[in-house]
Amino acid sequence: MPKVKYYYDQENLAYKRITVKKRKKFAYVLLFLVSAALFGFLCFILLMNTSYFETPKDKILASELEYMKINYKVLNKKVDLMNKALSAIEERDNNIYRIYFNTSPISDEERKAGFGGVNRYKDLEGYNNSDLVINTSKRVDVLLKELAIQSESLDEIVKLGEQKEKLLAAIPAIQPVKNEDLKRMASGFGYRNDPFTKIRKFHYGMDFTAPSGTPIYATGDGVVLKADNSLSGYGNHIEINHGYGYVTLYAHLSKYNVRAGKHVKRGDIIGYVGSTGRSEAPHLHYEVIKNGEKVNPINFYYGSISAEEYVAIAKIASQENQALD
Repeated sequence: MPKVKYYYDQENLAYKRITVKKRKKFAYVLLFLVSAALFGFLCFILLMNTSYFETPKDKILASELEYMKINYKVLNKKVDLMNKALSAIEERDNNIYRIYFNTSPISDEERKAGFGGVNRYKDLEGYNNSDLVINTSKRVDVLLKELAIQSESLDEIVKLGEQKEKLLAAIPAIQPVKNEDLKRMASGFGYRNDPFTKIRKFHYGMDFTAPSGTPIYATGDGVVLKADNSLSGYGNHIEINHGYGYVTLYAHLSKYNVRAGKHVKRGDIIGYVGSTGRSEAPHLHYEVIKNGEKVNPINFYYGSISAEEYVAIAKIASQENQALD
């Protein structure tokens, strides 16, 4: 049974019953319903922004977000390992490969230069984990750039290696006459007595005494410049251009086995010992020219003789005996 409310009427000195109009009752009910709805909505918003009220979709998204964070941490650890490996390669590149091939190292500034100009990470800004994503993206981009620079450097090293291989093949590194074919090494590089004038003068090559017809070998890879008798006193002679500033000359030949323009390899037979031109006996006069200057051939026999043989030949070549041409 509903409660009945009264009020005291001071004029009539009596209690009277309180009556509420229907319109007012309806207004009270409506106000209550609106307040309850507003309160419920606010509670719903609060619950939606707390971990106590998550939909299945929210849980899936949260799980994917955590998985993404873990993947980025793993990726950063892998980037750390790749940076260490790349640093080791860069160290060998600068301090071994480039020193060996006598070329300038790549500076750290060039290797580790950043990306200037336009902000390439603008699309990644404004998210909850933007710092993590942007930082990782930057590290990967820098690593990719360093890898590209190192790849180009290694390509350059390969080319230098190929050139070095060609250089080593081109250097005149063997005796032009085999030891078993020699009678003796008659005269070396330096001042000697001329066999015809008996005047002491500089001898710019080495004379190898051997029977006529003994094979003469190219001492390095190259191209035959001459195979004629155009130089006075040398008789039949051959000149080979080895490249890299090296030229060799073989004089007093009995006959040729090559012609001008022919490509030869170290060890190819190019001619035969003779005594043509200004010669006193069958022998080979051999010269090495480096950048236009005649140098001592004995310094270039490391490819065909032992250390003991080198010492013996050097001792004979240093004696101021008589030359054969």
